[in-house]
Amino acid sequence: MQQKILQAVDDGVRAIEFLKKPESLIFIQSAARAIADCFRNGNKLLIAGNGGSLCDAMHFAEELTGIFRHKRKALPAIALSDPGHLTCMANDVGYHDVFSRAVEALGRSGDVFVALTTSGNSLNLLHAVPMAKSMGLTTISFLGKCGGKLKGVSDLEWIIDGFSYSDRIQEAHMTAIHIIIEMIEHEMFHAP
Repeated sequence: MQQKILQAVDDGVRAIEFLKKPESLIFIQSAARAIADCFRNGNKLLIAGNGGSLCDAMHFAEELTGIFRHKRKALPAIALSDPGHLTCMANDVGYHDVFSRAVEALGRSGDVFVALTTSGNSLNLLHAVPMAKSMGLTTISFLGKCGGKLKGVSDLEWIIDGFSYSDRIQEAHMTAIHIIIEMIEHEMFHAP
């Protein structure tokens, strides 16, 4: 069992090491700047994902509306996680439009929409990203595996490839999210 644990640790380290790649650093910097600019212009961040990625979306939002590392002004971020909306849409129309409809209701030109999907093939995000783009939102996708059908669709994208399981991809996604929040605080509030 210890060997299996060590292999899992090595896989986790390899996922985090992915953040050191030049394309990862460029993505993190670009995403942080786009979101900081959005906030500076009086706009908001909308974030969506399914399952564990929805939990990551909620975590992303609460770190911005709450306090991350430093006391500062609350920042407008919404995880598209309202159970009333999700179940209404899933029941009445279908799960494929739960996020596009939420973007249509809440999104405004100048906002940023973030899609979190480890496969890149979540139908509801495949519908939401074009909706966001058509409304003038900047779109950012955190992807995994080969990027799936969402590859090449968003304004900014980051693909964690080389992992067949979602958990390792999500670990890299969450580390990048934390760094993005840290950079937003640094850029907007001169946090150390």
